[in-house]
Amino acid sequence: MSETPTKKEKTRQRMLDAAGRCFRSHGYAGIGVDGIAKSAGVTSGALYAHFGSKDAAFDAALAAGLDDVIEAIPKYRRDFGSGWVRTFAEYYLGRAHREDLAGGCAMAALSAEVVRARPEVHAAYEARMHRIAGLIADGLQGGDLDQRIARAWGMLAALIGGLVVARAVLDPDVAEMIAEAVRDSAVAAAGPAREGSP
Repeated sequence: MSETPTKKEKTRQRMLDAAGRCFRSHGYAGIGVDGIAKSAGVTSGALYAHFGSKDAAFDAALAAGLDDVIEAIPKYRRDFGSGWVRTFAEYYLGRAHREDLAGGCAMAALSAEVVRARPEVHAAYEARMHRIAGLIADGLQGGDLDQRIARAWGMLAALIGGLVVARAVLDPDVAEMIAEAVRDSAVAAAGPAREGSP
């Protein structure tokens, strides 16, 4: 039986969720502690008490966002079997996800922020991205593990880059054309998916 979260844990989760939304929407440089605190409905002092700094709030939000992907991949495999790659790509590049910058995937929204971050952030990001690529590779068939991991990275790079470009254009028809082209490229990069649950 799981324990009921304490008030402190609920408050921290609310701040973590707000930090994730704010960093995705505004970027690291575009939002400060006061803005994150306001979005969470707490004081700046409360946010500092829980995280200690804006950097630590970013680190926690990035980790939580990537952990969401780590949890999602096995769920897609269980729910969609050998069609999971296409279903995941359709969701990832779909209009609803393209238009939900604040609630969208941390891989697309925050990877560029990691490029400018401290080395320890790079290391934490890389470790989680390796885990994501490994989970994708486990859901693919054909070739050896190294080949499947290479295909997983190809799929990830296509999806992340495609989402960023589709979000950056103004014309919704162009965004849709990009999304459709990249979806097919991502599915082709992944190759055949494995049947069954992880």
